[in-house]
Amino acid sequence: MTWHILGAGSLGCLWAARLAAQQQSVHLVLRNPDSIAHYQQTPGVALSDASRQHSHHYPVSAQLADHPQPIHKLLLACKAYDAEAAIAQVAHRLGQHSLVILLQNGLGSQQAIQAQLPTVRCIAASTTEGAYLAEPFHSVFAGAGHTWLGDLRPDKQDVPQELLANCQAAGIHCSWTPHIAEHLWRKLAINCAINPLTVLHNCRNGELLTHAPQINTLCAELQQLLTAAGQAAASVDLLQQVWTVIDKTAANSSSMRQDVAHQRRTEISYITGFACAQSKALGCYTPTLNTLHAKLKATLAARGLAST
Repeated sequence: MTWHILGAGSLGCLWAARLAAQQQSVHLVLRNPDSIAHYQQTPGVALSDASRQHSHHYPVSAQLADHPQPIHKLLLACKAYDAEAAIAQVAHRLGQHSLVILLQNGLGSQQAIQAQLPTVRCIAASTTEGAYLAEPFHSVFAGAGHTWLGDLRPDKQDVPQELLANCQAAGIHCSWTPHIAEHLWRKLAINCAINPLTVLHNCRNGELLTHAPQINTLCAELQQLLTAAGQAAASVDLLQQVWTVIDKTAANSSSMRQDVAHQRRTEISYITGFACAQSKALGCYTPTLNTLHAKLKATLAARGLAST
């Protein structure tokens, strides 16, 4: 079955290269003719290992959103703030048997898209894999991880075995879970504890060791929020998980810090913004989280970046 990938960022290109390497049919869906022209000047989607000692190019085809080809399997790998507009451009190409895999950071965009596509099966993905773009359409695989997949709608459906088999064959280590919300909330909390602080202190993940008291307090508040949101399972050992991620990714620069460094819009609204909104709605007392979000907004505004 054919794949379409909308969002040619680091993870979109990582998936495209891996799938194409296994001779699976893959099409990039690009935003405009200029993007198509730029892509056509390259040898294809490139994938390098972490040390960039080995690189391979895969001649994946590219098309625009208004292409007439129906979409059966769509990986939506764009930023959370672009997700709703992006899916609207290809909604007419989706049918009742289509699968849409949502690979966005934070929370909020996934639910909005499922509401936008009430008759389409939307599968949320939560991944610990790391990648970054060395240049357009060239992904560097920075760290192995695991991807959890699960239905957004609560109604029980058959596990999409063909989808899982396609991913596993392409070296995308994944598992199906009926509890995808737990994984999404846990990752949200970990991102809330790490990403904003790397921006505010302009540091790599490992340097957060010098800010341990702030992280410990933040995690205690996030645990309360997760429990209040009905996600108590996601709160178990949260502090330990945050420090494990910091240790394993010590040399890495968080995605939010990378966005700020490149003067790109961040996903603040879907990370600390979403968490603070939920905290207020649920009546949680999270002063450290709220202060962190306010400082992050001010920092972004001072750099001329969107703070929503």
